[in-house]
Amino acid sequence: MKITGLKTFVVATSPQGKNWVFVKVYTDQPGLDGLGEGTVTGKAQTIVSAIEEHERFLIGKDPRNIEYLWQAMYRYPRWRGGPVLNSAISAIEMALWDIKGKELGQPVWQLLGGAARDRIRCYAHASPHSESGLKRIQELLELGYTAIKSGPFSVKDDVVHPTRDVREGAAAFGRMRELLGEDRDILIDAHGLLTPTMAVDFARQVAPHRPMWIEEITQPEDLTTLAYVAQRSPVPLATGERLFTKWGFNDLIQQRVVDYIQPDVSHDGGILETKKIAAMAEAKFIEVALHGASSEVLTAANFHVDATTPNCTIQEHPLGTAWRYEVIETKWVVKDGYAELCHAPGLGVELNEKEAAKHPYVADFRNQHTFADGAVADA
Repeated sequence: MKITGLKTFVVATSPQGKNWVFVKVYTDQPGLDGLGEGTVTGKAQTIVSAIEEHERFLIGKDPRNIEYLWQAMYRYPRWRGGPVLNSAISAIEMALWDIKGKELGQPVWQLLGGAARDRIRCYAHASPHSESGLKRIQELLELGYTAIKSGPFSVKDDVVHPTRDVREGAAAFGRMRELLGEDRDILIDAHGLLTPTMAVDFARQVAPHRPMWIEEITQPEDLTTLAYVAQRSPVPLATGERLFTKWGFNDLIQQRVVDYIQPDVSHDGGILETKKIAAMAEAKFIEVALHGASSEVLTAANFHVDATTPNCTIQEHPLGTAWRYEVIETKWVVKDGYAELCHAPGLGVELNEKEAAKHPYVADFRNQHTFADGAVADA
């Protein structure tokens, strides 16, 4: 079997321009191709170019030699690392597993060693910072979710007011705890919004409401800063969605700075690289909660890793309108807050190219937060 080419697809998910980026890898076997995702917020066109640059190397290669192709894509170009290069490799690697599973008539999780669990616990998203968000929390509870995640606070008019926002944000999680009761879990995604001083203050104020974790409580550039905050936080911490490859996770794991790591299969190097990262964490008794905030392609890839990995204990599960399931047709079923193991060959997802073509690329415009004095705040 040989690779004959690849094709990228960009799908705008909203008028504001959040774009998903997909790749199909084609082979010389009729009808046998693979689907992968490498979405990076605000960098869709850059990711497309990075993926397509691999085509000249991949043509003529056997798609089943996944480890070899990963090593070659990562090492031969010399320049390594970062969200763009690693996401491009991740998307292609994901598609190669899809091909291998389809050829063998097996779900990818069977090829990774078989199931380590019967089903996969999921969490969804809703905000306690508004009345509509509180209503959404109640809806998710009725759907059977036992864990719900929210941002730390609501930024009004794109201006961050540290003292007020931390105080009001922490208080909102008190209301969320009342809705969830004692036995369901609150998860908080700080999303890098907090300065280290705000982070410690927020962790202390929200601690009485017993969050399962606060993730990305600091920016990922400096591990020492994260360790500083972790030493002062009464709440368990999580991080990892903006780290890449086993090398990017090594110090975080070896120093056991956080309680949960959150690799993203579409960024960190792909399915097998995520398995390696999780195995490193397993040796330190660190739990893994894979990041996954884009399409059903990434969600499926995550589920395959979750199914086979003992320390993958909970999975992010983005919900949306029915449209997302028209663009990506998935065989995975989530019921009562748990994903049931899917037995479809490959990843168990397919791209509806006709529907995707109706939603071409739209330029991204992310939030542009400032502090009251006009200085740039993280968003």
